[in-house]
Amino acid sequence: MTAVASEPAQAVGPLLRAWRERRRVSQLELALRADSSARHISFIETGRSRPSEEMVLRLAEHLDVPVRERNSLLLAAGYAPRYRETPLDDPALDALRTGMERLIRGYEPYPALVVDAMYNVLAANRGITLLLDGLPESLLTPPLNAMRLTLHPEGLAPRIRNLPEWRGHLLAQMERDIALHRSAPLRALYEEVAAYPAPKTGPGAGAGAEAGSGGEGDEPVPYFALPLLIEHEGRTLSFISSISTFNTPMDVTVAELAIETLLPADPATVKYLQSLGT
Repeated sequence: MTAVASEPAQAVGPLLRAWRERRRVSQLELALRADSSARHISFIETGRSRPSEEMVLRLAEHLDVPVRERNSLLLAAGYAPRYRETPLDDPALDALRTGMERLIRGYEPYPALVVDAMYNVLAANRGITLLLDGLPESLLTPPLNAMRLTLHPEGLAPRIRNLPEWRGHLLAQMERDIALHRSAPLRALYEEVAAYPAPKTGPGAGAGAEAGSGGEGDEPVPYFALPLLIEHEGRTLSFISSISTFNTPMDVTVAELAIETLLPADPATVKYLQSLGT
């Protein structure tokens, strides 16, 4: 798994203050959540008081600080990291890796994949392979990156019927992740894909273009979330994206894994994919 580098270490007080301000929480509100006092929180943030290891973890929990960054807070406060970072190919994660692969295979014929914090594709099923069919080898050379594959002008971008909306959704997602993880490599990836020229799509393309159309004669389907409308062999397939993460992870690697499934958004897409026997 690719590690996500963070900014250089600072004193724990300014780091905690930055997280509190990012979450738009006042010192008093944080103190009430953490069973402390606003005065003590102020002393911690200004360096007048050194927080205990328990207090660092408690504040991090109430500020929803990512697991990797909790280790950084502990180090800045003079404590050892609490959360290990196990390589995904380590035997200790065999059961997890096998379970994820079984999960995405079981989702076939619909697309599903596993990505890390840098959107590198760690596993994908045959539904994803179907969508990637015909892309240039330069984009399919490992490590595959989901953002590059989707937004590159030689990738999936020309096939996406509602590219402006979907591109905006993905870039906004990356912006949220950058704010959360403070990752320089992730910001570099964002700047790269945001700079890709947006290819022109077909006439009438947009979020409502041939909504739900899997073939001629199909009635448009009203969507309950922004769909991914993507061309495949002359027809428009429609999907709704769902992302799952692990509950209360105790390992940095596990905390940064995400399983994305593409749920068919109309009956025509269901019928088409099932007919392929993917």
